[in-house]
Amino acid sequence: MTEAPITERRGWGMGALTLALYPFGAGAMAINLYFAALIGTWFDIDVMSPETAVIGGAVLGVPATWAFARHIRNLMDRADAEADRAE
Repeated sequence: MTEAPITERRGWGMGALTLALYPFGAGAMAINLYFAALIGTWFDIDVMSPETAVIGGAVLGVPATWAFARHIRNLMDRADAEADRAE
């Protein structure tokens, strides 16, 4: 598949996308971190408290959300380029 050339950017920028998606990314990371800690009990690792998981999710949510927002922005740019080419 040939990628369409990227034209001018329209719509939301990276910062706005990242801020809009951050609550979802932080929540997902908190849940993943908590469940990973529960699996750690199989190896005699202490259980992580939910509060610690929320704090860790807030920290780990920043790079995870940025990466996801970057992916979404790339998809938006490709869709715009294909729409411009179709016109």
